[in-house]
Amino acid sequence: MSFLKKFFGKNKEEQINASSVQEEKLEQELLVEDEVLEEKEKAEEVQEEILKETTEKLTMGSADVLVNDEVSVDKIEVLEEILEADLETNDEALAKTDEEEVENATKLSEEKQAQSEETEKKGFIKRLFSGLTKTRDSILKGVDDVLSNFRHIDEDLYEELEEALIMADFGVETTLHIMESLKEKVKQEKITEPSALKVALQEIITKLLTDQPREEILNPNGPTVILVIGVNGVGKTTSIGKMSHLFKSQHKKVLVAAADTFRAAAIEQLQVWVNRAGVDLIKHEEGTDAAAVVFDAIAAAKSRKSDVLICDTAGRLQNKTNLMKELEKISRIIAREYPEAKKEILIVLDATTGQNAIQQVKLFKEVADINGIILTKLDGTAKGGAIVGIYESLKVPVKYIGVGEQINDLQPFDAETFATALFKES
Repeated sequence: MSFLKKFFGKNKEEQINASSVQEEKLEQELLVEDEVLEEKEKAEEVQEEILKETTEKLTMGSADVLVNDEVSVDKIEVLEEILEADLETNDEALAKTDEEEVENATKLSEEKQAQSEETEKKGFIKRLFSGLTKTRDSILKGVDDVLSNFRHIDEDLYEELEEALIMADFGVETTLHIMESLKEKVKQEKITEPSALKVALQEIITKLLTDQPREEILNPNGPTVILVIGVNGVGKTTSIGKMSHLFKSQHKKVLVAAADTFRAAAIEQLQVWVNRAGVDLIKHEEGTDAAAVVFDAIAAAKSRKSDVLICDTAGRLQNKTNLMKELEKISRIIAREYPEAKKEILIVLDATTGQNAIQQVKLFKEVADINGIILTKLDGTAKGGAIVGIYESLKVPVKYIGVGEQINDLQPFDAETFATALFKES
């Protein structure tokens, strides 16, 4: 018993001692936790104080605070202005760069286009010089033969020179005008040598050609309607195809109207040429009203925003009354339906017909107000001198000339180039 009591009594004492140790340990832990909590609260108070001060500084607008912070509204505004200026400068620089790139690309495209046009022009001039070989030989041979037979300038020389020009198809009226101008030039410049008359003659003929008005055929500020007239067989259809190609190469939107509904196969032939030119054709059945074709073509031109509408017409000059009525009806429709368009009436003439071409113009002028000429087939005739007499006699300017069968063998008439080609010896 005493042993058990002693044992249990000792154990109890140990338990009490252990409990005391645990209590002391717990108190120490609580004390540490209190200290940590107190430090945490102090830290939070410091943070709150800092936040409060910061908020006050941000919300307060007083000059003192701004001065203390060494930041002023003026400085901020200046910085903003500098930033905006930098952004604007950058935007301007970028815009300028874009503009320069676009400008350079446009310039390069224009240069290539100009080079292409210049190459085509040189090719045409070469073909023109070649095409006028027969006419040039006819003129130069006749003039040279006359001048080589005389040592002095007299009336006999003038008479033979006059005959040579008429034989070269200049026409009587034009030749008389040229001879009067030549005599006046000889008198004023005191020319004595027959050989000098050749240069004088070239200068006079060049002046006659360059006196022609050079009005642009296309309307620069709107659409243009071109009525193409002329007798059958002169090259109307091919001229329309070539003219379409020429305008398209100038970046114009071209539409063609097949208003020659009278001649058999006229529409089919025109279709072939407009296909070659890469433009559209408005057509009806053969034998239908030509004015109705033009009416539909005008509607299509407006809808497609075309720059040029070229209208083929019948060439039955033998029945002037019907032709006149048809052209008058077409003109009324154009005036009513397309008043904003510039109207041109061009007559196509075959250069191989020589002086007979002048008679055709006179007859067509009775039924239409012609304001320009397309002269075709200059490459196959010795009668190219007729071009000088056409304007001199009729005061109708030559607008285009053709020197071959290729689609690019029609070009605007340049009087100086033509005159040079007319007299330039090979």
